[in-house]
Amino acid sequence: MEIRIGVIHTPKELTLETEADPDSLVASIEAAVAAGSTFLWLEDGKGRKVGVPADKVAYVEVITDDPSHVVGFGR
Repeated sequence: MEIRIGVIHTPKELTLETEADPDSLVASIEAAVAAGSTFLWLEDGKGRKVGVPADKVAYVEVITDDPSHVVGFGR
């Protein structure tokens, strides 16, 4: 699954690949922002942790893998 996070006053977005459950990931993001946490901590598929200032999150886009989307010569 891919996560894209927009940060306020930053022209680029942060993109991560992770194997986390989408529903639990969304719940943890909502909890961190609602609680006023200093950072929103996420872990990518390689075990690296990324911290985003929770009060600077503009948007979060969660893109789950779609098995019907085929690229290349697959059918």
